Amino acid sequence: MKKIVLTSILMIAALFAYAGVWGEADIKFEKTTHDFGTFSEDDPKVTCSFKFTNTGDGLLVIHQAIASCGCTVPQYPKEPIKPGESGEITVTYNGAGKFPGHFKKSITIRTNGKQEIIRLYVTGDMLPSTKTE
Repeated sequence: MKKIVLTSILMIAALFAYAGVWGEADIKFEKTTHDFGTFSEDDPKVTCSFKFTNTGDGLLVIHQAIASCGCTVPQYPKEPIKPGESGEITVTYNGAGKFPGHFKKSITIRTNGKQEIIRLYVTGDMLPSTKTE
């Protein structure tokens, strides 16, 4: 009988502890679009950061960050973000070998938060090279 009572108490305590740690996460970005403006094909690599905060009451896990094209590379935190803490996703666009002109690329973020999928966007205008061959 003691074992059953002790096991029951431990299970209930574990459930309360689990509920406290694994509440619902919620990700809030300062902005979801970044405009690189105008830059030259001579220096085609540009980088920006998207800052976010976990406004929920559980750990936030970013499962994936996938860009719409290989010329755009996102980097994101792999460790869980605690409630109230912040992080950032860094996005690098490399226009080398691409045609000059306007571009708009999307980055799809998958999380365990209330909003499971969020899209970030980078835009800009790459001007033709000024170098003569």
